Amino acid sequence: MKESRYATRLRGVILKLYGVESKYLETVPVKETFNDQTVWEGAVEVFSLIDHPKATRCYAWAYTDDKGMEQTTAVLELPPVTSPQSAVQVAIASEIKNKRAI
Repeated sequence: MKESRYATRLRGVILKLYGVESKYLETVPVKETFNDQTVWEGAVEVFSLIDHPKATRCYAWAYTDDKGMEQTTAVLELPPVTSPQSAVQVAIASEIKNKRAI
């Protein structure tokens, strides 16, 4: 499958955050719900990592925040993250925790 410009941009984010090159693998749709309400829905890009000391995969996506600004998220496949779904769950939990700390 040919890599999109979007995936290329996310590879740049992975390089900046984690200092390693990556290769696009696939796009996985994810819908995360809580109490029967959708809290996040979108596509997660899956990348294999080249020469990362601990992780072999990374999950990344972009979204528009509450202020209308584009944000990107890149989560390494390290426990408890084992899938695109769990990467989204961890990112949501981290965002909630960070908002409470303010």
